[in-house]
Amino acid sequence: MATVSLGSGRARQQGFSLLELLVAFAIMAMSLGLLYRMAGGSARHTTDIELQQKAVWLAQSILASRSSVRADGWNESGESTGFQWQVRSAPYVSGVQGPLVVPLHQIHLLVSWQAGSRPGQLELTTLLPERKPRPGEVIK
Repeated sequence: MATVSLGSGRARQQGFSLLELLVAFAIMAMSLGLLYRMAGGSARHTTDIELQQKAVWLAQSILASRSSVRADGWNESGESTGFQWQVRSAPYVSGVQGPLVVPLHQIHLLVSWQAGSRPGQLELTTLLPERKPRPGEVIK
């Protein structure tokens, strides 16, 4: 509480002036606004991280579904629990040649989703070996 002295013989006034109250309310309003923005941003950030983690799990399960790629490649797409995914492959030129060298395919996996008005996506690229048919086997 502030005290104002009006001279040696005058009475002392106790309490806050109107200006002091206005400054205190302005500081409080700015602080609350900042806290509100921080809390809202934190909640949005948590949701974004959760969706990214789910996209990673989906991508891992899609990639784990195959240990090799047929000679004609891997081109597939689909949707799962609000996530759209697309797999495309192309032969990978390693520059290494020989009878025992296994041809590789570069796999490009795209997982996308919509979080409110913000779109999100995860892109992964990896290599998988080409599956050679066994003698007498017909690959469909």
